[in-house]
Amino acid sequence: MSTTPRAGANAVPADGSRRDILVGIARGALAGAAVAMGSDVAAQPSPAPLPRVTEAVTPFRVATSRAAIGEARRRLQATRWPERQTTDDWRQGVPLATIQALVAYWRTAYDWRRLERRLNAYPQFRTEIDGLTIHFLHVRSPHEHARPIILTHGWPGSIVEFLNVIGPLTNPTKHGGQPEDAFHVVVPSLPGFGFSDKPTESGWGLPRIARAWSVLMRRLGYTDYLAQGGDWGAGVTTWMAKQHVEGLAAIHLNLPILFPPPLEGEPNQAEKATIAQLVAFNDKKSGYAKIQSTRPQTIGYALADSPAGQAAWIYEKLGEWTESNYEPEREISRDEMLDNISLYWLTNTAASSARLYYESFATDFSTQRLDLPVAVSIFPGELFLPPRLWGERVYSRLFYWNEAAHGGHFAAFEQPAVFVEELRAAFRALPRGG
Repeated sequence: MSTTPRAGANAVPADGSRRDILVGIARGALAGAAVAMGSDVAAQPSPAPLPRVTEAVTPFRVATSRAAIGEARRRLQATRWPERQTTDDWRQGVPLATIQALVAYWRTAYDWRRLERRLNAYPQFRTEIDGLTIHFLHVRSPHEHARPIILTHGWPGSIVEFLNVIGPLTNPTKHGGQPEDAFHVVVPSLPGFGFSDKPTESGWGLPRIARAWSVLMRRLGYTDYLAQGGDWGAGVTTWMAKQHVEGLAAIHLNLPILFPPPLEGEPNQAEKATIAQLVAFNDKKSGYAKIQSTRPQTIGYALADSPAGQAAWIYEKLGEWTESNYEPEREISRDEMLDNISLYWLTNTAASSARLYYESFATDFSTQRLDLPVAVSIFPGELFLPPRLWGERVYSRLFYWNEAAHGGHFAAFEQPAVFVEELRAAFRALPRGG
């Protein structure tokens, strides 16, 4: 991956560990309560290093070498496939024929340059924060009184998740909204993801990222702003609120981190249903997280060596976590899914992105009691569907809670129009000044 610049412009202890509580649930604890790619290491080419920057906000453009794209296709052509699964569904992972079709399309029809052009159409920047260079999009609204908002992606997502919502959020009058619905949008790449630097030492967990985002927003001149996130983005956003970072007025979550369940007495039927979802996730669908939170380096070797493996590792989650019944192309186009997968491959960030699980999955990605204004949107295809009662027990200033009609874990990616309307509705309910 080669890039060229262009001219221009104290952590708080967690209340509980998701991993520990889910393991406890599974054991019956709640039973009563219910872009370098080469095969020769010596000759292996490395991605051209990203330009070094200082604290100055430095313009950035994506410029990928033809060699990197050609090498990816060569590796896809040379994929050694395992035998077919012994079931007729996704219980053992992505079915062989399904992933072979995706890989064939990636090799023969997908156009990375289309995404490159799309990214370069937005103002992109990099800036050094706390010793690490952070990449971000910064798109200002034409509306004078727009509210600044920082949108944070998760895994296996990226800034690609938000590309279809930037226009409606920044220029609502062209997309069915009102001037008061306008936002100045900041979309950073998490450390170890995309075009942000890869941490070279431990310590880049959610609390530190939350503080870095606060620095970023202040550096951009925003002294009163909003924050939004799902997945790891929900974790970063939650910790921003927990730490009362300077300038943050309110947050919106599309995955409220409400585990361990905030139970009080015997759970009602809705609570029991949600607990059952958490148990099922832990028992059947959390293997990826256990691997990445304990052995990110080992899985990184496999994913950094095989684009087909990288594709399957991500595509499985798109099938399981969208409202698609294991047909993710019904919700997200094949090209857009490959945009996200290609970004991981061409930046060689399989291992560095997995390390965030090692840093924070068992500790920081946990229930935090918040006293900043909180808005929540629940999408029906999410990993679990917490009842509003849990939000009220944890968020003392919960000002918005809504169950959206459509969408899943990748809300902005799957249902951009629904996602945009949720943000508009949520922050209409928040008075100016919080």
